[in-house]
Amino acid sequence: MTDTPGWASPSSSEPPRDAARPAADAPATVPGQSVPSHDAPPAWGTAPGTPQPPYGQPAGYGQPGPYGGPGGQYGWGVPQSPKPGVIPLRPLGLGEILDGAVSTVRKHWRVTLGLSFGVAVVQQGASLGAQLAVQGDTGELTPILTSLASLPVSWLLGVVASALLTMVVSRAILGQSATIRDAWRDARPRLLQLTGLTLLTGLIGIGIVLIGFAPLIGYALAGSVEPAIAFLLGVVGLLSIPVAAWLLMQFSLAAPALMLEKQGVVTALSRSRRLVRGAWWRIFGINVLSQIIAAFVAGVISTPFMLIGVVLGFNDLARQADAGQSGAMPTAMLVTMAIGGVIAATVTVPFTASIGVLLYVDQRIRREALDIELARAAGLPEYGGTGWGGKAGPNPAGF
Repeated sequence: MTDTPGWASPSSSEPPRDAARPAADAPATVPGQSVPSHDAPPAWGTAPGTPQPPYGQPAGYGQPGPYGGPGGQYGWGVPQSPKPGVIPLRPLGLGEILDGAVSTVRKHWRVTLGLSFGVAVVQQGASLGAQLAVQGDTGELTPILTSLASLPVSWLLGVVASALLTMVVSRAILGQSATIRDAWRDARPRLLQLTGLTLLTGLIGIGIVLIGFAPLIGYALAGSVEPAIAFLLGVVGLLSIPVAAWLLMQFSLAAPALMLEKQGVVTALSRSRRLVRGAWWRIFGINVLSQIIAAFVAGVISTPFMLIGVVLGFNDLARQADAGQSGAMPTAMLVTMAIGGVIAATVTVPFTASIGVLLYVDQRIRREALDIELARAAGLPEYGGTGWGGKAGPNPAGF
């Protein structure tokens, strides 16, 4: 959160705005639509002699209103939610979250794709360099060792990409654009804390799984292994996986809370748990679905490059097979697959990053009426905004 009016930190003393929105089961009321009496005077501003609407219909009935429908100023039913950016400012459905992520990439493609492309090039370059350095000398362990060698670089770049894309999405929600320089300026003060948060949550997940499998590992190292006991200990270890997934999903909104609310690591973790409470399955399902979509798109993009790589390196693979060697992939194949990985990551990384930010915003809208603050920050005058020209500062509408 910044100090911009309308974007108060959740930890501030500002009272909650839950009362600003009517209850979900309350009847929809539209101001200005009351049933006039039989001898009610003509509507204000109506010229004498103007035919009045039939009894029970408000003045202006049948005339197009500002919300696109007949019925005077407010039309029929509740007015449409404002949409200054990529999402409407109200609780979001699954389709609106997915559409918001795609719209962010499509409308701000220069920044989103540029950021993800730069990160993907460095990541794939690090992985390719590790594979070329090993050259299959470690046999069947080559893929594992090269992945471990490039893991630190990939992890750090992933943190940077997540931070920058979070700032871009936060502006896209308000209908504003951001350059890479703007995103870097906004995200740089929080990068160290985000790195620590990402490392901590990763260690928590890995630690839970290791604790779950520790009895099985210890029993196997003891030497005397009974199949029945090993099976039971294996079941105990497998039960630790859903426990780790549950806890990691509890912390899934901590990164946007840290970046957008300027919270500390521990406070962001606690904040995420409060936002996820009561909506775990929904957030889990949307995250899993978005990952499946991203994996499918990445597979569609990278498969042709993999096939091209196999064709280019077929002779080398055949020579290795004749010599009884394994583990070394031809250089042409590695380079081609790296190119496919760069293109796939360029497209999918902004999509998955946008999903996390939109889920965070959606939960705050549902629990804290954040849509009112968003509308004000976007400069919508009916919500008390000052308009585009009334904002000051380099990032007046930041979270």
